[in-house]
Amino acid sequence: MKIKTAVGAAILGVSMSASLAFGLDTASRSPVGPAKSDSAIEYDKTLPPVGFVKFCASNPQDCKADGKLFVGKLAMSPDRWNQLYQVNSYVNGKIAPVSDKDLYGEAEYWTYPVDAGDCEDYVLLKKRYLESLGFPATALLITVVLDEKSEGHAVLTVATDGGDFVLDNRRDDILRWNDTKYTFLKRQTTRDPMRWVALSKQKAEVTGFMTKGAGR
Repeated sequence: MKIKTAVGAAILGVSMSASLAFGLDTASRSPVGPAKSDSAIEYDKTLPPVGFVKFCASNPQDCKADGKLFVGKLAMSPDRWNQLYQVNSYVNGKIAPVSDKDLYGEAEYWTYPVDAGDCEDYVLLKKRYLESLGFPATALLITVVLDEKSEGHAVLTVATDGGDFVLDNRRDDILRWNDTKYTFLKRQTTRDPMRWVALSKQKAEVTGFMTKGAGR
């Protein structure tokens, strides 16, 4: 079941208002200034995950290149950082981690979750919410990584002028990509969501993506 953008944004706005009323301390969660290797290096082009290709076949409107191409890195501000944190923590709390196999009887099924989903479903919902809040789609990159157990996992990379940051269903705080202890494999390009690039010379040949244990 899909959540329409306008409705999703309205629900998110109501849910976020209570937290914002308490005056979220953004400075405690927002890194200051760029760090070494603040942005991931992109290598050769590679194939997108199979689940993503199937998702785009069913949701072509969500996989089109933006006619208004955003050039450069997203300029961050306290308000934008606050929105990132609120969206990440809200979706993490709203969606229960359940594997695609248990939910849909398939190893890989990417979709917008309602109340349960796999790691890539968290990513899709966060991306949709952030776009509805005015974040450019080209700065919100679906990313495939290997976790500490060398298992496939999906996160949302936000490409900013202060570096690449990761929204992860496994934690509410937001880390720089190189502070996650993940091995980054590939992600969408900023120019076309259907085009993917490798983030590792050794892993450039990786084309598939299988998750285990609901990506938790």
